[in-house]
Amino acid sequence: MKSVSRFLTLSLVAASIVVSSLSAAEAFGKRFDAIWDAATPEQRYKLLYDLPKGGDIHNHSVGSNINEWMLELAQDSERIGGDTFWTRIRFASPPDAIARTAFYHTVRNYTYEKFSDATKAEYVRIDLLTPEEEEAWCDAFRLDADGEGRFEFFSVIWERFGEVFTNQHFRLELMAMNVQAFHAEGLIYWEPMFSAHDFFTNEGEPISVADSIVFIEERLAQPDIADTGMVLRFQRAIFRLAPNAEDLTRGLFAFVEAHRERWVGLNMAGIEEGGVGYPSRFLPVLREMRTKYPHIPLSFHAGEMDCPDSHIRETLLLGAQRIGHGLNIKGDPDTLLLLQMSGKVLIEINLISNQLLEYIDDMAEHPFPELLRTGVPVCLNTDDRGMWDTNMTDEYYTAMEHYNLSWAELTVLGKNSLTYAFVEEPVKQQLLEKYAANVSAFEAKYSDGSIEDALALLDDVDAITYGYAKAKWGIEF
Repeated sequence: MKSVSRFLTLSLVAASIVVSSLSAAEAFGKRFDAIWDAATPEQRYKLLYDLPKGGDIHNHSVGSNINEWMLELAQDSERIGGDTFWTRIRFASPPDAIARTAFYHTVRNYTYEKFSDATKAEYVRIDLLTPEEEEAWCDAFRLDADGEGRFEFFSVIWERFGEVFTNQHFRLELMAMNVQAFHAEGLIYWEPMFSAHDFFTNEGEPISVADSIVFIEERLAQPDIADTGMVLRFQRAIFRLAPNAEDLTRGLFAFVEAHRERWVGLNMAGIEEGGVGYPSRFLPVLREMRTKYPHIPLSFHAGEMDCPDSHIRETLLLGAQRIGHGLNIKGDPDTLLLLQMSGKVLIEINLISNQLLEYIDDMAEHPFPELLRTGVPVCLNTDDRGMWDTNMTDEYYTAMEHYNLSWAELTVLGKNSLTYAFVEEPVKQQLLEKYAANVSAFEAKYSDGSIEDALALLDDVDAITYGYAKAKWGIEF
């Protein structure tokens, strides 16, 4: 009887703790709503900037870099290993006869030296650009003008990058800047698509993958990254449109299997339109890979379309644990029901990306609130934030402005980004505990005193905005 009595006592204590915890969370939810209602747009932005956010798990590392950062690095030969970049701004032919991709196409010195004199005359050393040319160079790598959209993004900007990302110093210095910026926003985990392949020396000689990995790990261990406490794991992207995509898939499975301590999953990326990279194309090779390798997590782009199709359902058949975008899911109600009933597959939401790439005109039509509020796990991500000129706070601000998220919904987004991360399980549990502690600290910080007292705390939040926040909402810090 003593053991039964003890069990009942412990059960009642546990139940009271749960009720108390729920009551505290509900109480802060009302407090948060009151703070939000009383805040100016600038204060709301700062509040969300200060919010703990978990991780960014749908992020293309090449597209994630603020363009002013890229320009600063490209002009600093010492920080990029003694290299020199050249960019194309002059043309022998009339500009209207030149392909748009040629404008600001950027190459490394070893390629420039092989050009003819006529071609050299069209390129300028990037550290010799005028202020007007610098501004135009930065603008060339983001969607910030009327008429730019899906074509500019998929068919123009990526080509303009040319060779800059074959310089390993350039890529890793930008990674450090991203880590510091994400850390300042309250993120504790980053899982970008990042490659150790296709790096070259300043003489144009290929750098082995083994040497690249050594360089990457040494750079990640330096204090400006390590001291943030941010946990970094990488995905390796499969370019779905490549004619040899199946062979690429085989090679990348082998690569991830050999380097699981840093690369934790695979991601099938690339525009879905055109009928080349359709998901079912990859079913045979993925089944083949499952006969050779232990479980390797998969996160595939699917449903990034403005018309209904079966890509999300097919991607689930491929074995993806996460779906990138899932934008057209409402056009496939059977698959939506499947996602609602299972609750096992997370949809990586990219609100600003979907709008700027013209997949969604009216944010009221976006599936995000329906997914969130019908049991489908979701989280917010930045996708290619350098091209949008955004940060993670912009995604949260967009969600709050359009969908009136509750405090519980805000915090479940961050929790989901860690729960469904591909990081190894012991580290995941540490991240979840850290996130819960950060949320509790946020609640405690904004719980004391009057609403005016809480708003006054925002004076000390050093929020940073980029071009999107200024253009969209008139918010600039």
